Amino acid sequence: MLTSGIMFECVRNGVDLVLAGSIRDDGPLPEVITDTLEAQRRMRKSIEGVGFALMIATALHSIATGNLLPASVKVVSVDINPATVTKLSDRGTSQTIGLVTDVEPFLRSLAAELAT
Repeated sequence: MLTSGIMFECVRNGVDLVLAGSIRDDGPLPEVITDTLEAQRRMRKSIEGVGFALMIATALHSIATGNLLPASVKVVSVDINPATVTKLSDRGTSQTIGLVTDVEPFLRSLAAELAT
């Protein structure tokens, strides 16, 4: 539910996003790039110039994106599962700061802070 709501808002607000599938996907959305090399090229293009990455509640996507980011990019990983936030730094994104918490209240607090 959270992911589909975020995707909807990204599409509605014209935010660039890359949907990459895996060989395990069964009937992905039409927008999903199933060619992994093409997906990686698109992801690399999309992260050009990024200075901060907020990884929220998705270990596999966070690790995949984190592996493409330069070490100079600051990364915060937010997840309720402590293993998820440590996996990102364990798998090569050593500049990650992990925050173990429920994502919904985190996003509410973040939105309230950004609104002020």
